[in-house]
Amino acid sequence: MCGIAGLIDTHGRLDEPVAVLRQMGQAIAHRGPDGSGEWFDVTARVGLAHRRLAIIDLSDEGAQPMASACGRYVVVFNGEIYNFRELRAELERLGAAPPWRGHSDTEVVLAAVAHWGLEGSLRRFNGMFAMAMYDKEQRVLHLARDRFGEKPCYYGWHGGCFVFGSELKALESLPVWQGVVDPMATSLLLRFCYVPAPFSIYSGIRKLPPASFISVAVGAVGPELPEPREFWSAIDAMLEANSARAPASDEEVVDATDAALRRAVALRMHADVPLGAFLSGGVDSSLVVALMQAQSSRPVRTFSIGVQDAYFDESGHARRVASHLGTQHTEFSVTPETMMDVVPLLSHVYDEPFADSSQIPTIMVARMASQHVKVALSGDGGDELFGGYSRHVWAGRLQRVLGLPRPLREAASRLLSMPPVEYWDRLAVTSARLAGRSPTRILGHKVHKVARVMRASSREELYRALVTFWDEPWMVAAAGTGHASDVRGAAGGAGHMSFAEQMMMQDTVTYLPDDILVKVDRATMAASLEGRVPFLDPDVLALAWRSPESARVRGRQGKWVLRQLLYRYVPRALVDRPKAGFALPIGAWLRGPLRDWAEQYLGEDALRSSGYFDAGSVRRVWQEHLRGGGGVEHKLWAVLMLQMWHRDRLGRIP
Repeated sequence: MCGIAGLIDTHGRLDEPVAVLRQMGQAIAHRGPDGSGEWFDVTARVGLAHRRLAIIDLSDEGAQPMASACGRYVVVFNGEIYNFRELRAELERLGAAPPWRGHSDTEVVLAAVAHWGLEGSLRRFNGMFAMAMYDKEQRVLHLARDRFGEKPCYYGWHGGCFVFGSELKALESLPVWQGVVDPMATSLLLRFCYVPAPFSIYSGIRKLPPASFISVAVGAVGPELPEPREFWSAIDAMLEANSARAPASDEEVVDATDAALRRAVALRMHADVPLGAFLSGGVDSSLVVALMQAQSSRPVRTFSIGVQDAYFDESGHARRVASHLGTQHTEFSVTPETMMDVVPLLSHVYDEPFADSSQIPTIMVARMASQHVKVALSGDGGDELFGGYSRHVWAGRLQRVLGLPRPLREAASRLLSMPPVEYWDRLAVTSARLAGRSPTRILGHKVHKVARVMRASSREELYRALVTFWDEPWMVAAAGTGHASDVRGAAGGAGHMSFAEQMMMQDTVTYLPDDILVKVDRATMAASLEGRVPFLDPDVLALAWRSPESARVRGRQGKWVLRQLLYRYVPRALVDRPKAGFALPIGAWLRGPLRDWAEQYLGEDALRSSGYFDAGSVRRVWQEHLRGGGGVEHKLWAVLMLQMWHRDRLGRIP
């Protein structure tokens, strides 16, 4: 795991390019505190910078930038190729292996490209990565990103140079940097609470989409950017697996899932440094930890975060799972006071405005884990692949809503959205306790989502309503940015699928890479910790989509097959409860301990000063929230994150 950056300065705009490269690397030093290096071709004026987090082959033989044995290629690489040992052995069998200098996966990457070419190698890699490789012979710089988008890569033309980096910080360190905010990006942020690829918060700077690469020739002139080319398609892989379904018993499906996940976990346990796992006590993380412990000769290190709030605290569940599995467990409790140690850092850690409030506990658990291990596995991706979100379980019922008369749906929507989120949460807790069931603490958000979807008129509108926060972001954006079209839609060849499967597919190619994986990457890298995600193995994706839909969503329960598999390792009573997620009581805290902090950014002068918002519209929502109105805290969090980012990156807000 590392940080990468670099540039093409064909026209000699930079006086000291090596110093600039060093500065770009230093800006992302947290991603790689174990070493640094720069490489610059004086003739072509192409430069690469690297910050190293040493995980495999800790010797100097694993240092980067690294040149191929044939001398043609130079690479900077961020990530891990989990199947590099198999690829190394295959190259040796083919007689295509160079004299190995060490045992790093980076060396195998170079040897693979020298033998199979870039695209042929990318198709063989099972891993997470962002890489930049310069081909001296062709005088072309290639950028590539992994299949699911676990590792980031920003790029664009700026000041007459082509520049790239793992984070925007590397680009912002350029002496010629003058970032201009993209109005479309602010609209997308308000809608989704993140800026989806290929957009970035800055005009002219793009994110490389997952499973794609670009090639930039020395001598190219901006600002035109090359069109990314896919070397793999998650959508095609899901459709292909879906079409290859064959009858199978429940036991056969569970056995196949066990085998695929066990191998994915084992691949991600290879490291030359201490390794552990995040454990929330939910199905996904508990299953990853169970499979780790089943393949480990010593207790696995596990880490969890609790919240001092009865409705949000999950630490007790994690503790009981850890005790049953025999892990070495560490936990930390989040309070409003400890949270305020993290909140001022959010714009720095997340690099561009990012408004998933679970970013806070993710940072905290990563910080805690980094004190004990250098690699941590997580359960991310299980929800998207195996139907873990409420919208997947409710899909059939939600679709039936579309058949009701529109006036009736609109009236019901108003009725459901009137009581605040906290009212519905407390009602659910009280009802569950009276019935002797485990309480759920997220009913309020579900009810408010149902209220929104009741106004939809198609599957596409319904899905958009489920994942949208500001329904009409341009109504609160001062610049009037207009409607953002769907980003990387998945509807193309999925018309024959159920609504639940269409949503799983859409979540896999949008919400997963642009929210979940951004959250994990930035939080772990800020702590110089490598995060690994076993569910995001191409074989696991194929297995999930070859399985019957009922293996994922059955009755009123998602992730059915994962639950059945987990029961083989953990008693049912420890994990059978409503999905909680990695959430905080943001709504209550914004009315309480975070109110003064929020007022800094939500005051009328502050809103007008930044220039992004119609101050009156935002103020009305803020006042509604302070009066106890429900379901708007995430809208406000998006505004707060953009406001704070603006102050920290572009200037002060009064």
